[in-house]
Amino acid sequence: MKLNQDNYYSVEANQQFFSVSQYKDFMKCEAMALAKIRGEYRPAMTKAMLTGSFVDTYFEGTLDSFMKEHPEVFTRKKELRSEYRKANEIIQRVTEDKLFAQFMSGEKQRIMTFEMFGVPWKMKMDSYLPGICITDLKVVANFRSLPLWRYDLQGAVYQEGVQLNTGEQLPFYLAVATKERVTDLDIFQITQPVLDIALREVEMNIQHFMRVKEGLEDPSCCGKCDYCKGIKGAKIRDYSELLEGIR
Repeated sequence: MKLNQDNYYSVEANQQFFSVSQYKDFMKCEAMALAKIRGEYRPAMTKAMLTGSFVDTYFEGTLDSFMKEHPEVFTRKKELRSEYRKANEIIQRVTEDKLFAQFMSGEKQRIMTFEMFGVPWKMKMDSYLPGICITDLKVVANFRSLPLWRYDLQGAVYQEGVQLNTGEQLPFYLAVATKERVTDLDIFQITQPVLDIALREVEMNIQHFMRVKEGLEDPSCCGKCDYCKGIKGAKIRDYSELLEGIR
């Protein structure tokens, strides 16, 4: 299957290829990840996700289409809701910053496919500067939250994907803007030792995840995510377990 901008997120593409987001879904809950791949579960878009997508689509050049597909970004008076006005502020801030603009000046939404650890992968880069670097745009609550999202895994897979396609090992950067009252922005490099550790982690887990995806092993359920809550049946529990950590 040859991927393009139209079919990259299709059910068929997700079934054929692993991606970083799919890998991270398996880390959270294997049952949820499998249901998403099969098209049986689609998590709701949160306001935070929509705000990030608003900024992302600006750089992709598809903001008009995004706003048509998501009328919820407007009030009844057809004005942008406050959180998306903030997104506009972020866009203005980052486009006026010379260093930020430099890192985001590469080829936008470049798709690559490759085989890694015996598994087919796909990836789409926010800004690809051949021979120079890979940069991914992030809009987050604050800088402190960055490690929680495990962007080291994304950097490791993207770097390896580019190297397998081109023979070049490029540094990986995050171009980050915050949603704080006053937008902060910086460029973060994820260093090579951190990327190497993350890639080894992927190598350790991917064969099991692939067997689950192919139906060769049963998926585990986390019991805590929205998908698991939605499919569970009621059971009798001990009230005292709710008191753990309170006393």
